[in-house]
Amino acid sequence: MVAGFVAVLVGYTSSIAIVFQAALALGATPAQTASWIWALGLAMGLSCILLSLWYRQPVLTAWSTPGAALLAATQGVALPEATGAFVASALLIVLAGLTRSFERVMDKVPMAVAAALLAGVLARFGLDAVASVRSAPGLVLTMAAAFLLGRRFWPRYAVPGVLLVGMAVAAAQGRLAWQTVTLAWAEPVWVTPRFSLAAMVGIGLPLFIVTMASQNLPGVAAQRAAGFRTPVSPVITATGLLTLVLAPFGAYAVNLAAITAAICMGREAHEDPARRYTASVMAGIFYTVLGLAGAAVAAVLAAFPRELVAAVAGLALMGTIAGGLAQALKDEHHRDAAALTFLVTLSGVTVAGIGSAFWGVVAGAVSLAVQNWRPAR
Repeated sequence: MVAGFVAVLVGYTSSIAIVFQAALALGATPAQTASWIWALGLAMGLSCILLSLWYRQPVLTAWSTPGAALLAATQGVALPEATGAFVASALLIVLAGLTRSFERVMDKVPMAVAAALLAGVLARFGLDAVASVRSAPGLVLTMAAAFLLGRRFWPRYAVPGVLLVGMAVAAAQGRLAWQTVTLAWAEPVWVTPRFSLAAMVGIGLPLFIVTMASQNLPGVAAQRAAGFRTPVSPVITATGLLTLVLAPFGAYAVNLAAITAAICMGREAHEDPARRYTASVMAGIFYTVLGLAGAAVAAVLAAFPRELVAAVAGLALMGTIAGGLAQALKDEHHRDAAALTFLVTLSGVTVAGIGSAFWGVVAGAVSLAVQNWRPAR
């Protein structure tokens, strides 16, 4: 339960501002913006609960953060045209799942490269946790001390202990802005999709590419690096169908999670890997509740200091980062490709609107191709 809550906390607080910026860029009203949170929360909640219970494995989904960044940078596109692009992107995701094309690509990625990809994606959060010491040294260092003590004396509850200590210190410093919180239920707002070639090419296709390359690809890598072989194609198809159904209400893209999924797949969630799916089920319940709360979610999560969230995320993912690096560098034959994948992914470089996770895999694949190429006899 705690692992599911921390995963949702990290997921919402780390990127909900980008989702609000995306809605604003497309001209959404406050009611429509609340509907976005409602639709995304419902899509993520249903997919987490149903897929995790069906496969008895942790399947955690999330909204597409790079997709939200793409939408936030969009200019001159009205919300109905953008909604039509959401539908087009969802159809492409469903097609990728039904044809198993994405799964065939993932099957060719070596485990060392997948582990390096995961470590590169997650290491950024570890660096952010360290960097937050500069702006809030008392808060972050106290949380780090609580983490070390927790790992020594009560390993399973180290992360919730860190969260409670952080909230206590932030409250003592007067940095919890509870006075801004107003609770209200969200209401879904229908936006009739309007299909235009310009929007589908300018938004729909790029949204599909960044969602698959920057979200689903590291999401599958996270599952496999944690030792779970969840069927890829049916899960991708399910996320595409949910996006398709809820796109008119604001669910622009739902995909596999990587960063938050790692929290639900580690030993901190449960000692027995066969029981870790309950963490993602609980995350789905929290997603659903927060989605129903709509606009109030942003106010609640905004009450936490940025440094508190960064520290919780970095400390919660430390074990997964270390495990990913150990697995990536274990095989000497794949070590160079894994190291290159890790560095390119960690760099955060974005080319043609596609994030570093995709280019990390490309770099690792090129390295493997060069090392293993043999001229035909």
